[in-house]
Amino acid sequence: MTTFARPAWIVTVLLLAACAASGPSGPQTGQHPPPAAAPDSGITDASYDWHVLLPAPFGTLLKESPLPLHEVLLFTDATAAAAGGNKDCFSSDGSAPRFMGRAPDQYLLCFDHDRFSQVDASVRLPAIEAPQVFARACALWLKSTASTMTSGTDCEGRDGGIAFGARLVRLPDDDAATVSMTLTSATTREAVDEVPAAK
Repeated sequence: MTTFARPAWIVTVLLLAACAASGPSGPQTGQHPPPAAAPDSGITDASYDWHVLLPAPFGTLLKESPLPLHEVLLFTDATAAAAGGNKDCFSSDGSAPRFMGRAPDQYLLCFDHDRFSQVDASVRLPAIEAPQVFARACALWLKSTASTMTSGTDCEGRDGGIAFGARLVRLPDDDAATVSMTLTSATTREAVDEVPAAK
């Protein structure tokens, strides 16, 4: 059988054609890579997660609190006192955890019969942006809840054994609005809901 040697220029043409067919392996000069996916527009600040307000599990004994505390006197009416049980509230001697990107104006840890049972915290937001911020925060809080209730100014739900309730309040002629958050054990919240209203 007779074989013919291919001229070098044929081999070169074939190699160049193969390279052109495979395309460039990366961005060439003057070209830009495709744009990256748009970042998530949700809240990424960890301080918006209400779990940061819990220094210990509910049921922890007062003497085992991880925070140094001092008692705060609260004045409540008879109905609230009956619903709240034998509750004593304390404020932290140190700095409170940041919540919704701010230092809370109020941060109370409450104990029922010397066992940790409730957190009350509040922050002030500029009134002009408060409704949008509250709506986004509520969406974050409701993301993993089983039962929920939401409106423009209220946001309630449960995450495991913890019930949360937040309220947005703006007073007339005030340039700020207040977001108040209350955390309790889900069983405590059920008991409070069952207390009949005073006549």
